[in-house]
Amino acid sequence: MPCSLLLLLTTASAAGFFHAEPSLGIFDGQSDIGSVTHAGSVRYDDAKRSYVVAGSGENMWSTFDEFHFVWKKVAPGDVSISADISLLTPTGNNHRKGVLMLRQSLDSDAAYVSATIHGDGLASLQSRPEKGANTYEIQSSRSRPRMLRLVKHGSFVYMFAGNSRADLAFSGGSMRVKWNQPFYVGIGACAHDKEGLVDVAFDHVRLESPVPGALSKLQRVSTIETVPFPSGDRRAIYAAEGALRGPTWDHDGTSLIVSREGRIERVPIAPGKAVESIPTGGEADPPCDSFQGLSPDGKRLAISCGARPSVYVVRLDGTKPAWKRITHKVPTVWHSWSPDGKWLLYTIERKPGKHDFDRIASAGGGRETRLTANGTSDNPEYSPDGKYIYFNSDRGNNGTMQIWRMPSSGSGAAEQLTSDDFNNWYPHPSPDGRRILMMSCDKSIKGPPEDREVLLRVYTPETSKFQVIARVSIGGRGTIDSPAWSHDGRRIAFVSYQFLPSRLMVEKGSPE
Repeated sequence: MPCSLLLLLTTASAAGFFHAEPSLGIFDGQSDIGSVTHAGSVRYDDAKRSYVVAGSGENMWSTFDEFHFVWKKVAPGDVSISADISLLTPTGNNHRKGVLMLRQSLDSDAAYVSATIHGDGLASLQSRPEKGANTYEIQSSRSRPRMLRLVKHGSFVYMFAGNSRADLAFSGGSMRVKWNQPFYVGIGACAHDKEGLVDVAFDHVRLESPVPGALSKLQRVSTIETVPFPSGDRRAIYAAEGALRGPTWDHDGTSLIVSREGRIERVPIAPGKAVESIPTGGEADPPCDSFQGLSPDGKRLAISCGARPSVYVVRLDGTKPAWKRITHKVPTVWHSWSPDGKWLLYTIERKPGKHDFDRIASAGGGRETRLTANGTSDNPEYSPDGKYIYFNSDRGNNGTMQIWRMPSSGSGAAEQLTSDDFNNWYPHPSPDGRRILMMSCDKSIKGPPEDREVLLRVYTPETSKFQVIARVSIGGRGTIDSPAWSHDGRRIAFVSYQFLPSRLMVEKGSPE
């Protein structure tokens, strides 16, 4: 048997775990989930280890599902399922789908995670994190893959996509479910049309269990994602090993600027294009922090570099000098350009663990103006009209980190905007100035969170309402450090993190 992260369970010793009725191959049973108009069915070809699943159902989304499911009830532990998937019904709703699924129960509103291929070629990781909750999605940047793999490791589930088993690659992002053992694993089909019926072929189906000891070493993987605003589905743009932090939009909206392990890179939005390194030069050598952003005219990039960082401005239009050191006090970290490009906001740690923020001319050489000096005030950012500075501070009475704003002149009282049971960090006003993006975490977490579950929320001061736009299972420091709105206000960029077994990232398995 070839060395592989996952051991194919076809031996007699594994029969107790995955034994099934001969007519269904490796699976135990089949069920119509939800109220379907037409009964589903399955045909199994033992010689080819292939299935054709016929499924009706209006959708698999929102708070309940309608589809046909062919399943195996499995004992506690990690598991993987993979298959070549093709939709045999050539017409119908573009969102008709075939899925690989882990499901807590056969109830229509059960918690689940699925690797899904749609009629229009969209591949996505979908999940209902708990019974009766809404469904969430992370779309893959890879369109029309032939093969999908769904891998459960602990409470996290990951999707891999490719055109063959040897071509499978991590699609980016992850879903987290608090599994109550045992659960179901299987394949399914949904017409996305209450009156319709769709046939989906699943070839080379493999149900696998991890090789003992193969999952001991974990590798950090970063996924750059975007989400449309005001509502939409998350899309994985780029995934890579290591720490990517603070994605911010390029001037034309075709790429994102991000720091990777202390270096600055440009990541294209369109799939298949190469990632570019942005040279910083001179004293502005790595490590560069996770706070970076373009000037309003797109010709200069502000960064924070050095073991005890200073703020630098790098010219991107070829003008000399290519870079200039702006702050000389350390450590100082850049956060915002003024709308006219004349000023920079940065934070400085004057006492251990206490941050305030100052203003300095972006041309350098000017006087540094202190703007705050009360408690911890961090992550300042100008409003689009330049009238205000938004920031997070613990200066309120309840001891939590909340969002404030103050006149950009530095004179006048600061105004507290949020007051809830979360710690709120990294305020980013939208381009129209009407909303504020922030990262929120449980109030018990002190300091900027690191590798914790966080919420990305948008707050509208006019209505005092919050909207959750993404629940990031592993996030925090690096997720939205830099200005995260696209220039047209229609998309938000962020980073999610995963900790995958190292061999899972490099070992593709044997081709069929």
